[in-house]
Amino acid sequence: MSYDLIIRGGKIVDGSGAPAYHADLGISGGRVAAIGKISGPADRVIDADGLAVAPGVIDNHCHYDAQAVWDPLCTYSCFHGATTVVIGNCGLALAPAHDYDQDALASLLSRVEAIPLEALDAGLTWSWETIPQYLDALDKRLGVNVAPFMGHSAIRRYVMGEAAYEREADDDELHMMKNIVRSGMEAGALGISFERNMRHFDWQGRTAPSNLASDQERFELAEVLDDVGCGAIQIGGDSRLGIRLAQAGGRPVLYGGITQNAAAPNQWQEQMEEAEQLGRDGLRAFLLFNPQPTILHYTLKTAQHFDALPTWKTVMMLPLQERMQAFRDPETRAKLHFEAVDTPYSGDGGDFTRRWDLQFIFHPKLQKNDYLTGMSVEEAARVQGKDILDTFLDLALEEDLETVFERRERNGDPVAMTAMLNSPGLLLGQSDGGAHVVFRSDYSFPTYVLGHWVREKGVLSLEQAVRKLTFDSALVFGLNDRGLLRPGYAADIMVFDPDTVGPLEAEDAPDLPGGASRRKQLAAGMHSVIVNGQVLIDHGEHTGAYPGRVARTTPTT
Repeated sequence: MSYDLIIRGGKIVDGSGAPAYHADLGISGGRVAAIGKISGPADRVIDADGLAVAPGVIDNHCHYDAQAVWDPLCTYSCFHGATTVVIGNCGLALAPAHDYDQDALASLLSRVEAIPLEALDAGLTWSWETIPQYLDALDKRLGVNVAPFMGHSAIRRYVMGEAAYEREADDDELHMMKNIVRSGMEAGALGISFERNMRHFDWQGRTAPSNLASDQERFELAEVLDDVGCGAIQIGGDSRLGIRLAQAGGRPVLYGGITQNAAAPNQWQEQMEEAEQLGRDGLRAFLLFNPQPTILHYTLKTAQHFDALPTWKTVMMLPLQERMQAFRDPETRAKLHFEAVDTPYSGDGGDFTRRWDLQFIFHPKLQKNDYLTGMSVEEAARVQGKDILDTFLDLALEEDLETVFERRERNGDPVAMTAMLNSPGLLLGQSDGGAHVVFRSDYSFPTYVLGHWVREKGVLSLEQAVRKLTFDSALVFGLNDRGLLRPGYAADIMVFDPDTVGPLEAEDAPDLPGGASRRKQLAAGMHSVIVNGQVLIDHGEHTGAYPGRVARTTPTT
């Protein structure tokens, strides 16, 4: 037999969690054709001696909905081994959309997920109205596979117009929404995503439409997935509602995320134990877990973590010059101080912890302020003999709000991280790829796991880590021909050096449409990334191939 590609002599880590073994792997027609000792000819041979050969990563919580239109590689997830990205999370999507819905959907995606609006305006070419048309538009040119959730906010906006921001749906509107969900599932959508998070709003200050829905609306839309016999559900912002959705129906539910939080030291354990108990009770309900320390860069042009504080939210929505004027106003500053310094963190009012010892000055703009680099805001206040908030705001104002600060509040406890990495109730991922692009690069989590938690710390075996990065998500999402290296399965594969794999240092790259910058982080030790049998990334470079497809589910009824 002849092959399109043979990967010869690698260490096969097949995604099942079973012990790795040495073998050749042959690919034909975009599928794994054989594993073993292969002697037939091939159009191309990759020498994998000393390298691991594993299924491609399923990056299971992304927001590449717009980026995939202008960047079919969905950079930079693919450089870290991702061959499939899951989009349409948190109720946010770009379909369905009337012409007059487009600006509203872009505004919501931009504000909630911190994607520069100018990049969306410059990069998006709308060529669809319905969900099936959006899937077909993506399918014309992709580097990686894309698995799209249907976003509840987009569906509500399409059916209800401006009323989607104001009220619950009536019976006729709900009937229309159910038909849209059914047609989307029949076209191959992954499932539906919801949101209940009142801190999520667009640039006009309007809450995400999904927040206005009744529970009945969400449950009836979820029931459509049971009717067609496939699909998953994702919900952000309300774990209790997510658990109820899992209890009510038969579909897998991703009901929230989990982190170790310095301000709430016991919360992660309570959440993890609950997730494990749900599994023992027979529910397919999962928390998503990103295994990296959450190091977040922000400026007072871009920060979102103050949005749960009413005065801060109002000020941060102002145009920049008015925002700076408000920060200088003594009366406003007193209110800001009360909310962000004087009021203790309660754990239920957003994610700003009031831990100013964990807010650091990462990069001052002015050279005269370089001596502050690396200090926490609390330490800088002591050095300057000033109030904490005055130190923070005065520095930002002096530098026209371009001071880069850094948060180091989450996932820093190795004991907690070890427990979560080994928990069966947590699904590894939640990269938010495509979102928060100005200050985060969490899409690097696969190479971080393989380098830090496997090689350096030994918390996971290579086989365990690969399963958590691949097959576990494929199983939950119903991607039935991916996540394992088996004859007949899609040839989505990463070939990497276990001795060197890991993320490189992040840098700023002005490569978004319109010239906006984002955080760029590439990887070491990732030899090849193969999508549907074609080499997409070869030694850190795109080959020019576009082998990706929309990873469509198949209704059974």
